[in-house]
Amino acid sequence: MAVTFLGVRHHSPACARLVSDTIHSVRPAYVLVEGPADMNHRMDELLLGHELPIAVHTSYRDSERRHGSWTPLCDYSPEWTALTAGRDVGSELRFIDLPAWHPALADVRNRYADAEARYSEVTGRLCRTFAVDNVDALWDHLFEIEPADGLAERLATYFDLVRGDTRPGPDDMAREAYMAQWIRAAVADAGDRPVVVVTGGFHRPALVRLAEQGDRSWPEVPRPPADAVVGSYLVPYSFRRLDAFDGYQSGMPSPGYYQHLWESGPADAARRLTEAVTARLRARRQPVSTADLIAARATADGLALMRGHPRPARVDVLDGLAGALVSEAIEAPLPWATRGPLQAGNHPVIVEMIAALSGDRVGRLHHSTPLPPLVRAVLAVLGGPGEERLDLGKETDRDRSRLLHRLRVLRIPGVVRASGPRPAGGTELVERWTLTESDDRLPALIEAGGYGVDPQEAAAAALAERIMGADLDQLADVLFDAALCGIGELAGRVLDDLARAVGAAADLGTLGRTLTVVLAMWRHDGLFHTSGSTTLGTVLQAATRRALWLAEGVRGGPAPADLRRIDAMTAVRDALRHAGPSLGLDTHAALGVADRLAACQEAPPDLRGASLGLGWSLRGTTAADPARALRGAFVPASAGDWLAGLFALAREEVLHAAGMLELLDELVGGLTDHDFLVALPALRQAFGFFPPRERHLIATRLVERRAGGASGSDLMRLDMRLDTAPELVAAGRALDERVEAALRREGLIAS
Repeated sequence: MAVTFLGVRHHSPACARLVSDTIHSVRPAYVLVEGPADMNHRMDELLLGHELPIAVHTSYRDSERRHGSWTPLCDYSPEWTALTAGRDVGSELRFIDLPAWHPALADVRNRYADAEARYSEVTGRLCRTFAVDNVDALWDHLFEIEPADGLAERLATYFDLVRGDTRPGPDDMAREAYMAQWIRAAVADAGDRPVVVVTGGFHRPALVRLAEQGDRSWPEVPRPPADAVVGSYLVPYSFRRLDAFDGYQSGMPSPGYYQHLWESGPADAARRLTEAVTARLRARRQPVSTADLIAARATADGLALMRGHPRPARVDVLDGLAGALVSEAIEAPLPWATRGPLQAGNHPVIVEMIAALSGDRVGRLHHSTPLPPLVRAVLAVLGGPGEERLDLGKETDRDRSRLLHRLRVLRIPGVVRASGPRPAGGTELVERWTLTESDDRLPALIEAGGYGVDPQEAAAAALAERIMGADLDQLADVLFDAALCGIGELAGRVLDDLARAVGAAADLGTLGRTLTVVLAMWRHDGLFHTSGSTTLGTVLQAATRRALWLAEGVRGGPAPADLRRIDAMTAVRDALRHAGPSLGLDTHAALGVADRLAACQEAPPDLRGASLGLGWSLRGTTAADPARALRGAFVPASAGDWLAGLFALAREEVLHAAGMLELLDELVGGLTDHDFLVALPALRQAFGFFPPRERHLIATRLVERRAGGASGSDLMRLDMRLDTAPELVAAGRALDERVEAALRREGLIAS
């Protein structure tokens, strides 16, 4: 009994054609295909009549691991033509590989990742021998544009060479042993009728050997662990996701081109490629003349002749187009000379050429295709495109907000929040959302269905996944997202992780942001309906103590103000002010730390100013004379940094303290021109902590003090009319001073 082993390259039109022709000629009892064996009972679903490309998406989740992977199929996938040709001739169809969730495929995001790419030594040697840039050009050179005569033998020779004497890893060995048992069982059951086996070419040599002897009973399909959640569903795919230039793990680049190659052969594919590039460039108002196209065609034909191609291959056409359409020097290597995602720095015409070759085809599932429960749950309530304004004070709007946040957490395309509550954004009660249609929405919902059967369960699982390996800053985001999603059952685990991370925090800025988020959650529990406020309080206590401990250990000389460090001190102040009495925070100890830091000359200026502001804002007065502290800190190189810390924590106290603005005006007015230019950028940053109304008050008081004729409003309008960057103004003033000094030195102006 004959077994025909067809080793193929995934997504190869030449291989797809060979597989179809072989099956129609041999009419085998069984067609065995590399694919997930747990889909065998759903073969009718797979062959319903979908518009390709599609994929089988498999999700796996247990207490230790979550994994998602794809088995993509397009018109020119050899696996697809094996199934359709086998159905045409009445063969039994079987997938024979391990399920996608199996540990042997734990590191595989895409089942059809070409194994030859993992063995670059052999393919690299072949590329050098045939003078081509990469394995894609090599494949075209050897198989896609060559006559079909002897293709099976050439493929076998190629894959035998690629496999060579290399010993595969344990995962490949497990897969091959499993596939070989399917082959032996099918051969035994087929009797005198033939069997056709279609697998990746890398596996073919091992399967030929393993199929000769061993157990001939049908293998069992592995079952997932009892505590695991596993789902496999068909997903609409797109050429964009299939394209190697877009980051796809395997496959061939430029799927739009290979679709034409499959449908009408290399000569017509080259013509259509040129037409697609021309249409795309002209649509973007890039000039492409008839003379350019004639030059591109002539160059491609010449390159094909020089490279020994019977007809222009993909790289011949691309090189011809690039030579005719790009007149400037090309800094980056041409994308088709390498492999992998398109890199930054490519010429815009080259980018458009790649996009034209990719194609815009999007798959469509048959209307009776089963979908995961999540899809139907979402589509039933999501609604059409448009703008939505939600009042979070209303229960119905809060429910709608939670749904949209769950979809946002699941990364469903077309669901975007324009504005709303932020971790440190106060008590904003209005959200604005934009909903748009997207071809990627259904695939994303199907893939998200692996997380759960409804939006709440799925979002909870997605957030739990984000916890693993997250740092303190990321955990704070998870906590806030959990609150926005209304997922209280997640809070316990997140807060436990937060409490542990707080105790080990080493960065004051990061800890400050976490403290800000947790405080917002604790204060506004009525809005977010978060649970576990006692645990929130525990985290607040630990974070406040840790932040003060970290702050007291910060040392450093003059440097630009660290805004994250200032924000951390602001978070400590707010925690002491709003949560101190309820949680028993030690305000007295915090004031002791603030006083020591304010007087410590080894601490950075911004932290000294913030510490003075912390004590001032909590006490209502300062431990030391603020005027004396201001005079002592007013050094041109660091005065603005010190003031930034002070203003961030105690701007109202400064604004209303008798004599403080006047003293500040006196100190600034007493600076030399040089010192003023040195201090200006930091001073401008410091006064940025005052909102517009308070800046108007400062301007009014300064005008009154100087007895000028202008008003505070005039001074504010003058500041707003200054379109030029202040740094440029300062540099201009410095240049004027240097010019004036040179003129005075040469006696050209009076001293």
